Amino acid sequence: MFKPTRCGWLVAAACALPVHAAMNIQPDPQNPGGYVIPQADVQAVEQQKTANPMYGIWAKALETRANAVVDAIEPGLASNPDNVKRAERVFPASEWEFLTQMAAPEYTYVRFLRAVGKFPAFCGDYSDGRNADAICKKSIVTMFAHFAQETGGHIAKENVSDNPLGLEEWQQALVHVREMGWSEGQTGYTTGCGQNDWQNKKWPCASGQGYFGRGAKQLSYHFNYGAFSEAMYDGDASVLLNNPGLVADSWLNLASAIWFFLTPQAPKPSMLHVIDRTWKPSQRELDAGIGYGFGTTINIINGGIECGAQNKDKGQPVNRIRYWEGLAAHYGIPLLADEKNTCWQQTPYGSLNLNGASDVLYTNWDGNWKYYADRPGGYSFECELVGYQTAYSALVKGDYEKCVTNFYGSHAGWPKVRLVDKLDPPTTEPSQPPVGGVPLWEASKVYVGGDKASYQGAVYQAKWWTQGDEPTKGGPWALVPQ
Repeated sequence: MFKPTRCGWLVAAACALPVHAAMNIQPDPQNPGGYVIPQADVQAVEQQKTANPMYGIWAKALETRANAVVDAIEPGLASNPDNVKRAERVFPASEWEFLTQMAAPEYTYVRFLRAVGKFPAFCGDYSDGRNADAICKKSIVTMFAHFAQETGGHIAKENVSDNPLGLEEWQQALVHVREMGWSEGQTGYTTGCGQNDWQNKKWPCASGQGYFGRGAKQLSYHFNYGAFSEAMYDGDASVLLNNPGLVADSWLNLASAIWFFLTPQAPKPSMLHVIDRTWKPSQRELDAGIGYGFGTTINIINGGIECGAQNKDKGQPVNRIRYWEGLAAHYGIPLLADEKNTCWQQTPYGSLNLNGASDVLYTNWDGNWKYYADRPGGYSFECELVGYQTAYSALVKGDYEKCVTNFYGSHAGWPKVRLVDKLDPPTTEPSQPPVGGVPLWEASKVYVGGDKASYQGAVYQAKWWTQGDEPTKGGPWALVPQ
């Protein structure tokens, strides 16, 4: 499943340019040494940084329905969401039974439809003429090819003792609901639990719980359970961190796979956007052999182990390709001229050199450490997009503001930041007239080296950038002899 990486998001759209937006930053009257910023200014910076249309596309693909709606889904109901009706039409219960004759009983057609229903983008509509039914069918078949590898029986058709029905290996998906060798009550896969890092603060492990592989895509590790729980339960990571067994014993066993299918992972696109061609490979990717086709979905899932010329004859990718080709032949899915089912000719995404790439977008926020000469203390008072996993996602509403307010004040020497709806009017010293025509000092005004201001009957000159520092206290101010 997902692993934290330090890399970029490749798309063909132009990269968002660095933004140095104007912000009204004032000393915080409630917190000495801190600052207040209008919330609208912070939101404007976020909007500029995420102006590329791909951010909206990514976020839209990850939208979910309420669980109350999902729990009401049953095969054939007129009230089922439209994308569920499409899945029923292109992949009816008879096809589910055809591909799951060896499957564990926890995987059912009802749970499959509910998993589909949770995500409107899966088997969703297109307004630009793309064939939504064909994309839906291809998406489901792609997932089953990977299910057959990840959780399949892998029993030869000729092995009549273990495979009395003579099933093709691509008909043997979803045999395992839990990782082989693991059962509920065991506390494995707790690597990293309890460490004093942001992952444990955001997704703390629960005592006595194990985060081994569960479900159709074998969700593993606490940070994946926490992130998936947030997607399923309105931002509440604790539900699945405290009860990870739900990923095996409910419709989450299939929803976890669809979530993975829809989620882009830096620098990889989502599998959906490879199949429906919303994603356009960049020149850097094309040069690395990465384009359309089933092979790129292998690179997304496990490219470091299964892609590249050195892995051409390796069992895992050979199996996946064989399963895909068998399924595609059975369901009449053609191989298009610009598609490849293999990834041996591709550079694994983890080895792709993105240094200097001009077509990289990022989807996580981290503090902006750059120096800004026109802002208090030279601090940016911003977060920036980075290509590695952090606590704050550019695809989650409100995370940018959390990054700004949480990041500042949590680092030694950095000021605290508070967002406000509206700033108080700037204060001046009206009781003291200007001296020699020099304007009165204003607490909210930014001064740079050489600027002068009148204050309490004297003139002061700024030695360097300053805002909110009273001239009589020295520091950045020097008294000008009269």
